[in-house]
Amino acid sequence: MARTWAYGPVAGIALAIASRAHAQQVKPLDPNAPTPTTPVPVGAAGALPPAPPPPPVDDPMLTPPPAAGRELMSWSDAVTLSRARSTDIGTALAEVRRAEAQTRTALAAVLPTINGTVSYPHQFLTKETSVLGNPGDPPRSITTPQSDYFNGNVTLSQSIVNVQAWHSIKTGKENEKSARLSAEDTQRTITLGVATAVVGVVAAERVAELNRIGLRTALERRELATRKRALGVGTGLDVVRADQDVSTARASVVSGDEALRRSREALGLAVGVPEQVGVARSIQIDAVAAEAERTCPRIKDIGERTDVAATRQRVVVAERNVGNVERSFLPTLNAQSTLASTTADLGGNQPRTTWNVTAVLSIPIWDGGARYGALGNARALRDEATFQLEAQRRTVTVEVAQAQRGITVAEAALDVARQAEKQAAEVDRLTQTAYRAGQGTSLELVIAAAALRQADVELALREFELVRARLEALFALARCPGTT
Repeated sequence: MARTWAYGPVAGIALAIASRAHAQQVKPLDPNAPTPTTPVPVGAAGALPPAPPPPPVDDPMLTPPPAAGRELMSWSDAVTLSRARSTDIGTALAEVRRAEAQTRTALAAVLPTINGTVSYPHQFLTKETSVLGNPGDPPRSITTPQSDYFNGNVTLSQSIVNVQAWHSIKTGKENEKSARLSAEDTQRTITLGVATAVVGVVAAERVAELNRIGLRTALERRELATRKRALGVGTGLDVVRADQDVSTARASVVSGDEALRRSREALGLAVGVPEQVGVARSIQIDAVAAEAERTCPRIKDIGERTDVAATRQRVVVAERNVGNVERSFLPTLNAQSTLASTTADLGGNQPRTTWNVTAVLSIPIWDGGARYGALGNARALRDEATFQLEAQRRTVTVEVAQAQRGITVAEAALDVARQAEKQAAEVDRLTQTAYRAGQGTSLELVIAAAALRQADVELALREFELVRARLEALFALARCPGTT
């Protein structure tokens, strides 16, 4: 049974392939009709009696292709699956987390650090030495160097003045914005791919249906040709030509079914499932179009598109990276405090536990030119980012223009396909009429039938192209938030 789809104008886009019946059902030939001795003008009123019903035919290839093991029941299912299982979105979100980690690393440079160490030295080569103690005390023996004692210290460091570190924190936050914009653009392209894949499945199913209609018609023609030959009003050439037509129709069914399987697999990959995924019959495609537009609302300017915004943000980050290197030439001021203790015998004049506070001013003087090299590299990267932004603007400008023009081109191609289908249907009708009247040949009959089948398939494909063009125009100026 043919699939029935719901339609309706939704924000200028109809995300559906029109499921229309065969424009002109092939009128079967009447094997019992008498062969007129005088040709009857084609199209004359009352020239031929009404054609009888087509003969029954049966063939395994007329069975519709099996349904996919998994079907999308709604647009929200497609969006949920793509966001949860898409490796591209997962990679983009990982980049966001990576940018956040880099910001945290930059923040650590201005926060205090605490380090502790414990040591236990043991000396293998020692010497006993007698030393005098306090007056009146007998000499005592010590081991030199001392062995088997503990040393421990805790050091606290705090950056007081570090302009480069403060600047790096802000740079990290700008880099996070760039990563989030890139993730949004990934969602936009993924959503467009899912929507296109959904329509591709519908189109492939329609083509597979048309191929079976064409095969059934070819089988009916072959049956009629066989009957006419049995009645003596046909020739063996008519039967062979009908068989040839059936073979051509079978080839179309085989290729169409493979195209359907591939389109289902493409939809599966788009939503992150490594198997064939179909579209449920209950889905209303106009509702899917409205949901898609709500998922990715339209924007007014190409500068708001996420890929352009992300590229522009990368220019900001590149400029700040130049500033980071420039600030590495500035001195830094740190405060350091150390608490140390030991179990070693230091004599009676030294305390075993000490605590000090130190201010450390670091002035970079010369590092062999490493900072100058890093500065040149950062400036070159900034220039590259600027050029990439300009190139991205140009590309998106042309892409938007092409997407909008693509609708007009697809509509014109669809009109041409409709006219061609009507003409092919009329040629097929007149060819059958002439053949019944004895004015045509079986070759003309087969050619007309094949042309009609091709015109039907071409019309379905042009309908798909129009839907795809409208989708591309929609997503050319859209943003898809909600990934982060």
